[in-house]
Amino acid sequence: MSNVKIIVVYHSGYGHTEKLAEKVLEGVKEVTSDARLINVSKIQEQDWNELDAANGIIFGAPTYMGGVSGPFKTFLDATAGRWMKSKWKDKVAAGFTNSGSASGDKLNSLVQIAITAAQHCMIWVGCDVMTQQHKGAEVAGATELNRLGSYLGLMAQSNNDSPEVTPPSGDLETAKLFGKRVASITKKIHG
Repeated sequence: MSNVKIIVVYHSGYGHTEKLAEKVLEGVKEVTSDARLINVSKIQEQDWNELDAANGIIFGAPTYMGGVSGPFKTFLDATAGRWMKSKWKDKVAAGFTNSGSASGDKLNSLVQIAITAAQHCMIWVGCDVMTQQHKGAEVAGATELNRLGSYLGLMAQSNNDSPEVTPPSGDLETAKLFGKRVASITKKIHG
């Protein structure tokens, strides 16, 4: 099988989502070496060309006020010209998000990203990491995988600490597994 090209395109306001993007990329690189990060705050024309040439795109944004961050929404809106030319049709797509609270209405951000991917006629891949079942008053711990129970895409939660200590290890490991899954499916489809 040939190598596939995967881009992780993201925005990060405080460094937490960037940390997730790096872990997603780490998982992707277990499957393909042709992968890299693009920060939407620094996007250049050559980056747009790489997105057009990619087999898969993994979108990542923090959730602010119940939706993707402003810079990431601006990026999504800027893809309209590619939509008009079907440049991203049949590429694999996936998404991840992060917020300061356990819910933070992160699902809305994933839906927003997934709808954009659907508009582009992309093939969406969700998260397949099963959550641990708890009993009684038990709650998910910081080291557990998919502790927030998201399957549409990857969700993480970061306290307002610096990104050196948050998101927690369970969210970061889930991000790595998520990247590997998206890359594996991309390779099955486009390899």
